Amino acid sequence: MGHALCVCSRGTVIIDNKRYLFIQKLGEGGFSYVDLVEGLHDGHFYALKRILCQEQQDREEAQREADMHRLFSHPNILRLVAYCLRERGAKHEAWLLLPFFKRGTLWNEIERLKDKGNFLTEDQILWLLLGICRGLEAIHAKGYAHRDLKPTNILLGDEGQPVLMDLGSMNQACITVEGSRQALTLQDWANIPDEHQSYPPRSSRLHP
Repeated sequence: MGHALCVCSRGTVIIDNKRYLFIQKLGEGGFSYVDLVEGLHDGHFYALKRILCQEQQDREEAQREADMHRLFSHPNILRLVAYCLRERGAKHEAWLLLPFFKRGTLWNEIERLKDKGNFLTEDQILWLLLGICRGLEAIHAKGYAHRDLKPTNILLGDEGQPVLMDLGSMNQACITVEGSRQALTLQDWANIPDEHQSYPPRSSRLHP
């Protein structure tokens, strides 16, 4: 696990012995924040996802998300640059350092085109589907399912290539059901409305 040190007076943080300059906040939601930072060692921009961990379970879930990223080295799956856990008294923050995608998400792209009265071409849709399927193929080959695939969780690279993000919802693709009680439990879970299916306001820009 990496180590982090906040140097607030200079607006920088140190992760794995590398210094990063805070540029601006990209977004927030629930118990996490995403900041745009610049690596002073390489001049590249990164997205720093900070997850507030109030309980041990929160820390375990953040660690699991980092572990899911580390499982893959694939052009269509978001890679993890660094991970660390920062202590703040009795509370902790889990930091995931991720590449920054200036084009944002597929949802951002759809909204930009819509504002101009345009839409994705057939070739663009096929190109996107090919990349998404390749990313999912890599995930499924490891025995996992993404479980939260939607336009807001698909980043776009400089050339328009799709990159799957938000791996925190990933779980085993196959679940063994032992008994009717477990089957009913899974059925009830599957019937719960997914509040995350509602897309964000058009003005929002989401990043990792």
